[in-house]
Amino acid sequence: MKRKIIQTDDGSSSLLMEEWGETYHSRHGAIQEAKHVFIQNGLSLFKEQSVAVLEIGFGTGLNAFITFLEAQKFNQIVDYVGVEAYPILPEEVEKLNYVPQLDASQFNTEFQLMHSCEWGVKTAISDAFTLTKRKQYFNEIIDKNCFDLIYFDAFGFQYQPELWSVEIFEKMYQALKTNGVLVTYACRGSVKRAMTEVGFVTEKLQGPPGKREMLRAVKK
Repeated sequence: MKRKIIQTDDGSSSLLMEEWGETYHSRHGAIQEAKHVFIQNGLSLFKEQSVAVLEIGFGTGLNAFITFLEAQKFNQIVDYVGVEAYPILPEEVEKLNYVPQLDASQFNTEFQLMHSCEWGVKTAISDAFTLTKRKQYFNEIIDKNCFDLIYFDAFGFQYQPELWSVEIFEKMYQALKTNGVLVTYACRGSVKRAMTEVGFVTEKLQGPPGKREMLRAVKK
């Protein structure tokens, strides 16, 4: 499917799937969305402790890079796994403006390494941050009790409803440790019901700019 680089409202770039009209990040602001959903309402719950993160939809690497930057602030050890069935191309990576938009020029090498490192191999991005990119479909995930935190950043329900199903959320539930947390930008009723059906305790939170609500789910 053809993709093109677009600029979102906060100045940060994203990718547009032209056939669907769907973007990899919120048109209201890619960086704003990532910080609000995944950092403020996810990673911040695990400050001052090591954390294992599973990202559903590695995509542009924005969520991984922002997590890396946040971990730098708190000397946090992060073991990050990003799952992606359709990796973006090197020429697309070159057009992403996250490093200057995040005022992180000193970490440009680390951002590039996140995209150039070998798939399926755990790579040390820094002394405290490791990244494993896994090229697989979400329904192929079989991890059990491995992660503290899941960033669920799949394409929207209206485009890929099968990714927001009971089957997928059962896999997410199994992948989390007890008291593990899943955060997502979505807040559709059917998504909340699917999470609840597999055992998650869910709560609605204020959404990022341009979206009224989002969901956080906990494995009790």
